[in-house]
Amino acid sequence: MTAVTDVLMITYNSAERVRISLPHLLSTCDEHTRVWLWHNGDDEETLAAVEEHAHDARVHRFHHSRENVRLTAPTNWLWAEADGTYVSKVDDDCLPEAGWIERLRDMHEANPDFGAVGCWRFLDEDFIPALATPKIQTFRDGHQLLRNHWVQGSGYLLPLSMVRTQGLLQTGQSFTQYCVALARAGAVNGWAYPFIHEDNLDDPRSPRTLFASDADLLKRLPLTAQALGIRTVADWAQQEHESAIAVQKASLDLREYSGWRAKRRGLRRRTEHLLRGRGSW
Repeated sequence: MTAVTDVLMITYNSAERVRISLPHLLSTCDEHTRVWLWHNGDDEETLAAVEEHAHDARVHRFHHSRENVRLTAPTNWLWAEADGTYVSKVDDDCLPEAGWIERLRDMHEANPDFGAVGCWRFLDEDFIPALATPKIQTFRDGHQLLRNHWVQGSGYLLPLSMVRTQGLLQTGQSFTQYCVALARAGAVNGWAYPFIHEDNLDDPRSPRTLFASDADLLKRLPLTAQALGIRTVADWAQQEHESAIAVQKASLDLREYSGWRAKRRGLRRRTEHLLRGRGSW
């Protein structure tokens, strides 16, 4: 019997994105996949774009929160109430390639110790073999991962059993921190390799980007860009590339993510942001 996968999409204030991403997500779902929709806010155009698909046979649950509760509450809604084998989330600005669910599911079925295994949201030009190759490992049935202790919170597959053991997201806990906690408990995280691509509409280098100009970016500034003080498309494109480099360079030594080593890494990041003029203490 094929395992059931429950996939969450959270939508907010961008009908333009939803009209692209939601039909795309539904098109990638097989008969063993259920989509959970959570809409934040009362933007009528976006809500209408979601409701157009709310009765699709592939949509399992739909929830409308008039308040923008961001990401934690919807994620915990799925994790607490799902009863399938795997859970996932696809952002409303992301387009995972066809077959992503089946391939990730096959990897998990062959490797029960796999935790958060994801699609790769960066571009070919972001892949640096000298950095990535030492972190690419082969597992049972020949499945390969570019290992990392965390992946992005979109286009991943995670066993629900691990969520039951680890618990829900805590207040203030990011998905990155949750993934690191899973790794400490023995889960193997990373990106499927060869990569399963996920087109990110928020990446200005994507041919389908919604950020054709600085004005477009400022209208829908991503949370990470806000935190880094980014205000131009050029700076955001550079940041996307730097993010890809960072995860390929990231250590697999879990000691690096706690205690004085973690504090040192945080200080270095803040210093780099200051030197770029992208933040303050």
